[in-house]
Amino acid sequence: MSSYAVFLRGVNVGGITIRMADLRQALEPRPFSGVKTLLASGNVVLSSELSPAGVKKEFEECLREAFGYDAWVVVLAADRVGELVAACPYPADDTSTHTYLTLGSDTEVLDELYQAGTALGGAELTRLGPEALAWLAPAGGTLDSPFSKLASKPKYKASTTTRNLRTMVKVRDAAVRSA
Repeated sequence: MSSYAVFLRGVNVGGITIRMADLRQALEPRPFSGVKTLLASGNVVLSSELSPAGVKKEFEECLREAFGYDAWVVVLAADRVGELVAACPYPADDTSTHTYLTLGSDTEVLDELYQAGTALGGAELTRLGPEALAWLAPAGGTLDSPFSKLASKPKYKASTTTRNLRTMVKVRDAAVRSA
């Protein structure tokens, strides 16, 4: 049995509202155990005998069937979440900046996003591994930052999602408690 963190894309924003209690209930008949939701932004820790790809497939099918939307998730081994948090070179949020991790389920798409982001110039952007990159945004201006606008393009929607470093720390901590 392996522990995983599952990050849902676009939940409780843009008209897709899922109560976390409803999500837990929808996941009950699936091959997952120890399902815990964190915050209302679509963060789940769970255990499963499935591979990460199997968890992704099963989880996305569940979301599509139960909630009727074109769902995408990024699945990471629980210990990998801790490694990514530890590898992030940027500070915890302060009064001037916020730190984010963009997670990806397709390395080639994340490679493209990273290359496009570095071409923007001036963006604080670091590749953390094949499934994640870290970046800084000005406090209060995250959605208006050039990298945020780039990452929100439709071509990245099916394979990436972004979380604040604070959220990643909470997911890491919950995954450690679940393991």
